[in-house]
Amino acid sequence: MGTGPRTARVELTEPAAALLRRLAGQHGPLMFHQSGGCCDGSAPMCYPRGEFHVGAGDVLLGVVDEDTPFWMSADQFGYWQHTHLTVDVVPGRGSGFSVEAPEGVRFLIRSRLFTDSEQARIDAEPPPPTGADHEL
Repeated sequence: MGTGPRTARVELTEPAAALLRRLAGQHGPLMFHQSGGCCDGSAPMCYPRGEFHVGAGDVLLGVVDEDTPFWMSADQFGYWQHTHLTVDVVPGRGSGFSVEAPEGVRFLIRSRLFTDSEQARIDAEPPPPTGADHEL
């Protein structure tokens, strides 16, 4: 990897960051996983770290709010690799498996294409780490 930090691929809105911190206070360290599929599979799921096992092909998009890893399935990454993701929180009940479900809110992805300069930086970086690169 070159010098300096990687180009940010994912971030949180302030309301999502505040919820994540509150949930971490209740559940301990957390992680996100974005899979493919229909229904709730298209929403980012938030789990206590270690309760969801990342696969070797899952891609680590980044770490949000200082210590929360955000993983994406390899298939989804194939579709979203040119997209910057912002995790937001909205009213409504999402999946029963995601830790925010009992709160009456759900995490939601907002996306935009990378700018030309962001994409140029990403193209110069090594690929993001995968589950195979990490001790899981």
